[in-house]
Amino acid sequence: MTTKLTSTSEALLGLLSIQPWTTYELAKQVERSLGWFWPRTERKVYDEAKKLVAAGLATAKDEASGGRPRTVYRITAKGRRELARWLAEPSAPTKLEAESLVRVFFADAGGLADLRRTLRGFGREAEERLSELGDLIAAADDPDYPYEGRVHINALAIRFQMDLYRTIAGWADWAERQTEDWVDARDPGAWDWRRALDRR
Repeated sequence: MTTKLTSTSEALLGLLSIQPWTTYELAKQVERSLGWFWPRTERKVYDEAKKLVAAGLATAKDEASGGRPRTVYRITAKGRRELARWLAEPSAPTKLEAESLVRVFFADAGGLADLRRTLRGFGREAEERLSELGDLIAAADDPDYPYEGRVHINALAIRFQMDLYRTIAGWADWAERQTEDWVDARDPGAWDWRRALDRR
């Protein structure tokens, strides 16, 4: 290959290896499945799909569906070889993006009530995500579930997400309890930060 693909392009090749998709369907699949651990904007999905075609890794064919034009993407043999090559390489280091943690990190510039509200919101969001994962798991029992042959792979990724959101929910509750005796966000009073970090 002359141009190194982005991880987003490789992820789209992975989706195309499952079945053909329109760009709209690709964007929805990225949101529905990969979005749990690989958030990408819809515009980026559209742009990357076109790059796959330009590189000969996918084809794009205009079709009509109910009188509306749509472009259907399919992986090529070259695309399958590229995907297999990428899967054999080591992964990039893991990155976590959480605005709530940025707000916690700078909480001493605000008020204690703001910090606690952020922690409660972070925990609540994690609980909501766990509920959504429960719905995804239940959908696998649907007789029309389209990915029956992939449930074992999906289960590995879903378990990671479940553990992550349980950890976030537990941590947010723990962190809020730690602030109970703080004077304010700049003054934790007698709270022992070293003891809080002791994992024994």
